[in-house]
Amino acid sequence: MTEPIRVLLVDDQQLIRVGFRLVLEAEDDITVVGEAGDGHEAIAQASALRPDLVLMDIRMPGLDGIAATAAIVRQHPETRVLVLTTFDLDEYAFGAIRAGASGFLLKDVQRDEMIAALRAVHRGDAALSPRITRMLLERVTPLLSADTAAPAPDATADLTDRERDVFLAIAKGLTNAEIAQSLYVSESTVKTHVGRVLAKLGARDRIHAVILAHRLGLVDDGPLPLGG
Repeated sequence: MTEPIRVLLVDDQQLIRVGFRLVLEAEDDITVVGEAGDGHEAIAQASALRPDLVLMDIRMPGLDGIAATAAIVRQHPETRVLVLTTFDLDEYAFGAIRAGASGFLLKDVQRDEMIAALRAVHRGDAALSPRITRMLLERVTPLLSADTAAPAPDATADLTDRERDVFLAIAKGLTNAEIAQSLYVSESTVKTHVGRVLAKLGARDRIHAVILAHRLGLVDDGPLPLGG
């Protein structure tokens, strides 16, 4: 039997933490290993507990979730961060993605959606719908070129033709099911390709693969390429 997903809850409101704990610990494959009420405590708890995933509030007194996310991702790259926000257009949420978060959820998310998102992030997927992914690209990608160095143009040299097609599909915000339909392959085959693409690119997850593709100038508004 696989080990449960170890989660650290971070929110300045205790009642919200209690609610999330009750929801998460009802699942056999998830365990809450700790809680924190602000960014400073979150960083300390992440170091002490080494959770698989941090469920991170954005707006907190003292050190906010963006700064805490950046610190945790930098110090513990194996720990993934899923941020919580009140609005899906919240600039703080996009800032957290830039800081290294693997996705974000609305605080009023349905139970099943939250559990699915948490599991997706844990396995290296992204907790963003295609609609949110496209909004992310519109808002975040133009900012990245201004404050980070451009990736090497040969970053995709090790990808096969089919892996490159999958990479470009990920960059367009397509789900695995949509990629499978577009490339006329099974969804399990797509999952295999996605794993290989992320490994070869050194990308933490789909979110950062999306950003990399756009920073490399590999994506436009044309149709998904089907060759390879």
